[in-house]
Amino acid sequence: MPDVPPSDVLAEEQRYLDRARAELERMRLHTLSLTPDGGDAIADEALAWALAQRAAGLVDDPATTLFFGRTDHDGGERFHIGRRHVTDDAGDPVVVDWRAEVSRAFYRASRAEREGVVVRRRFGVEQGRLTAYEDEHLLATVAPDEDGRASAILAREIERPRSGPMRDIVATIQPEQDVLVRADVATTVCVQGAPGTGKTAVGLHRAAWLLYAHRDRLTRQGVLVVGPNHAFLSHIAAVLPALGEVQVEQSTVEDLVTRAADGRKAVLVRGEDPSDVATLKGDARLAEVVHRAVWSAVAVPRDVLPDGAVVVTRGTRRWRVPGYLVEDLLAELRSRGIRYEAARTLLPQRLAHSVLQLLEAAGDAPDDAVQDAVARSAEVKRAAKLLMPPQDPAKVLHRLLSDPDFLAANSEGVLDDAERALLAWAKPPRTPGAARWTPADAVLLDEVAEALQRTPSRAHVVLDEAQDLSALQLRAVGRRCSTGAATVLGDIAQGTTPWSARSWEEVLGHLGKPDATLEVLDRGFRVPSAVIDYAAKLLPRIAPDLSIPTSVREDPGHLDVVATPHPVADAVAVVAGLVAQEGSVGLVVAAAALEEAAAALTAAGVEFARLDRPDEDTPRRVALAPASLVKGLEFDRVVVVEPAAIVAGEPDERTGLRRLYVVLTRAVTGLTVLHAEPLPAELR
Repeated sequence: MPDVPPSDVLAEEQRYLDRARAELERMRLHTLSLTPDGGDAIADEALAWALAQRAAGLVDDPATTLFFGRTDHDGGERFHIGRRHVTDDAGDPVVVDWRAEVSRAFYRASRAEREGVVVRRRFGVEQGRLTAYEDEHLLATVAPDEDGRASAILAREIERPRSGPMRDIVATIQPEQDVLVRADVATTVCVQGAPGTGKTAVGLHRAAWLLYAHRDRLTRQGVLVVGPNHAFLSHIAAVLPALGEVQVEQSTVEDLVTRAADGRKAVLVRGEDPSDVATLKGDARLAEVVHRAVWSAVAVPRDVLPDGAVVVTRGTRRWRVPGYLVEDLLAELRSRGIRYEAARTLLPQRLAHSVLQLLEAAGDAPDDAVQDAVARSAEVKRAAKLLMPPQDPAKVLHRLLSDPDFLAANSEGVLDDAERALLAWAKPPRTPGAARWTPADAVLLDEVAEALQRTPSRAHVVLDEAQDLSALQLRAVGRRCSTGAATVLGDIAQGTTPWSARSWEEVLGHLGKPDATLEVLDRGFRVPSAVIDYAAKLLPRIAPDLSIPTSVREDPGHLDVVATPHPVADAVAVVAGLVAQEGSVGLVVAAAALEEAAAALTAAGVEFARLDRPDEDTPRRVALAPASLVKGLEFDRVVVVEPAAIVAGEPDERTGLRRLYVVLTRAVTGLTVLHAEPLPAELR
């Protein structure tokens, strides 16, 4: 095959890109030209909405390219791989969606296992134009020092400075990441990922792949992404829409448990628990306490009914279901492991069935219609309501935290006296509406609601920073994927809550996914080696069982650790200098130093956004953040002020060192640490 000048190759590929854009526009205009006319107004409205969504998904973004790679296969087949599927007017592919099965080879093919690929081509892109290309010949024999050499285009894309929200990584997905992205829909995957290994991106791209491969089921039941806070959700918000998936719900755990099914606030959180109380309220044992409290409402028949019996009048005769049979029915319903409301629904039918047995014993031949009539009779409905009264989650929890005797009765053998004293309200509010519910209470209310009635399940849940959730928070997320699978993401070393998990087995057990596949990502693509090696000095102390992560980037990045008597003022000076460079800047301080840092930035004339104020939506290249809000975020350059203060701001030293590990690993290009106080011993 004769050599072709690179400029000619690029020109040919650019013409192909122009053709792909023209075909995409043709597809969009064709979609807009379609008119629903099925004779059914409801069906037509649904189809019109679907067509509008389809047309919106076909809008081209001139700042990006429709494809980022190409594979040439045995037999001469050639596929351009991109973010969406583009066809010509005959239906033949012009660009193949990165999620299609044929695209898998672009990510996984190697000289050892070619998967039919002869040449893999990557494209360099700037503002929607092709600027470079790079070919990898998988049939070629290479020198030992060249085997496995990283792609320069791939490295540039990974290390490219960024500002604003997180981008998709479809052009840079690594083989080990692709295996996780394309895992079977029924498989729950748990990813233990060190900083910079792309675990969040893997979770989001897995959601996009599942929606592509199993669209009907996942669209019908829904896909949910759960993140640690609103700053994190804002950071990742653009990824799935960029991949063409706009119907994915994103939520924090707190929002998840405080929203009603119609999206309105079901619980108003107005209070905050001390750390020890919040830890106890998130303990898995509270699920048993809540279950007992809910089912304690089942009455003893003789306490609410004359002689404990249910009497039903039919015609001129009265039929009596004796108290011992009523007790047996209630015991049988409790033993079935169903929710309280499901048992309440069944109880009238079970009582009616007992009446039918009496009718049959008397020589009658009743049918199902008679049983339904008996179940709907005033006597049975009244008896059922007395035996199993309706309940409200807020009233159940209000009584549990207000009534020491009720709490003691339902926690016997589960909690001790000191724990009960910790849970009980010192000054109980008179009504549930007057309660100052806390975030931990909201999770307990969700547990009560689940004991009463099954929570609807999504088809798939992506849970990020899972190591930070309490047992009851994990249960709340788990019941929202009880009939589906999950993608569980996190890093045990980054657990920064008093109740953070010590093992993934613990997390998966509370989620109800004990058979999940656990995978480890420890090759860092985003965090440079100078930064990750510095932060990793903390690992033997905070997570001795985890392997030390490694950075695979050729650029080691920049690390400056500076002792100074004025760390805040000097940090602002560093930030002001970094603004002149490309990329985003994160200034991270302990919560106590936020106002001082904000005032110093303002005085220096540096425009910035405060991540502790989510109502400030204006994007800025500089972000000021308390240490507690940077988990899951990344910046090209990070300036950290006073590590000792960040550690001291947590309940204990171990948690503080974990928080510091999170803070130190947010940098993609460079990290500057300024301190007046001595650094933690591990970093000296």
